[in-house]
Order: sequence, then C-alpha cells, then structure tokens
Amino acid sequence: MIELVVISRLLEYPDAALWQHQGELFDVLSESEKLEKADAQALGVFLRDLTAQDLLDAQAAYSELFDRGRATSLLLFEHVHGESRDRGQAMVDLLNQYEQHGLVLDSRELPDHLPLYLEYLAQLPESEAIGGLQDIAPILALLCARLQQRESRYAVLFEQLLKLANSAVDEAKVAEKIADEARDDTPQALDAVWEEEQVKFFADQGCGDSEITNHQRRFAGAVAPQYLNISNGGQQ
Repeated sequence: MIELVVISRLLEYPDAALWQHQGELFDVLSESEKLEKADAQALGVFLRDLTAQDLLDAQAAYSELFDRGRATSLLLFEHVHGESRDRGQAMVDLLNQYEQHGLVLDSRELPDHLPLYLEYLAQLPESEAIGGLQDIAPILALLCARLQQRESRYAVLFEQLLKLANSAVDEAKVAEKIADEARDDTPQALDAVWEEEQVKFFADQGCGDSEITNHQRRFAGAVAPQYLNISNGGQQ
C-alpha cells in the first residue's frame, strides 16, 4: 500500500528531501485508488502547508509536538508498555518480525517508531497491512484525539490511517476519555518528570548487584548485538 509510504514520509522528522521530492508524493496521492478523493485532497493540503513553511520552523514545530512528553510520542510501545521490562522484549520481537520479512534496519530509529512500522506494513500484502493497522488502531485513535485536542494539523494523518484500517475503534469515546487529561508537555510537567527520573537514577545507584541490575545487564548483553547487526546491514 503505497499510501502508507506517503503517510510514513509525512510523519517522519521533516528534512530537505521531503521538500525536494514533494512532487512525487502529490503524484501518488492524485493517483491513489485506496483513498477517497476528499481524503487524498486532505493529505495533499497537509503536504502543501507543511512544505510552505521554512524547513527549520517545520522541524522545530515537529519536535515540540512529538518529542516533548509522552502523550504524543510516535514510539508505539510507549503507549503499551511505558517503561516496563516488557517493552524491551517487545522491541526484540518486532525486530525479528521485520527480519522475517526481509527488512533490515540501517538507521538508528527504534523499531516501534510509527513511520518505520508503516514502512514495514507497506511492503506486505494489502490484507496483512490492514491487519497490522488494526493491531495498532487503539494507539492511532488515542494519538489522533490528542492531536485534535491540540488543534494540530498532524491529526489528519492519523484520521487517514484509521480509515485505511477500517477501524472499529469508537473515536468519540476516546476523545471523551482524554478530555480532562493533563498535558504532559508543559514546563511544569517536564520538570516533574525530570525530577522523578533523577530520583530513580540515584536510587538505582544503590542497588549494587541486585536482581534488577543483573537482569538489566543480561538484557543489554542479549539485545545489543542484534542492534549492532541490524544497523550494519548484517555485517560485523
């Protein structure tokens, strides 16, 4: 599904390549058979407005939106596992899934980064790609609602992903659920998180060779070679 590649590109950190190759994305949208005309136009308007900005301004706005706080993080497992140990194993499982389909990562991006996951789905047969979107539909709906709440243009990308997934998620209920949710990207909220992490850090320094510390060492030793192998395209 080439449409997933387009949305993946639009969800990535803006760079000069997007400005240079925007014409190709417009062509894909105009020729799409999977998107309704109004939806293709909505994505085209987003692309037009994004590339009408100065690149540095677009990059700053992107970082402000997706890199401050966790509520709008594009790391899928952030919304499923948080900081639990299960997140590490989920990363390994997803890497294995990519490898089984011939996708070798050659970047430093984490495997659960949404644009990367969409790139992966785009290589699958359509039914499997839709199934993959449905698997993450609750996360997409949550992100969509939060972006709508913040009146962000990026919300349209998640609206289109939910449509492509034929999602059964009740978006109205999701919006209602987050209506009174406290923002986690304010200076006060970020300071609170920083203080909490500092407390955890100093607490960990006193753990010595506790079971938790040993587990972390074993996990790092098991996972690090896989990441090294992926980033080098399978060559040591």
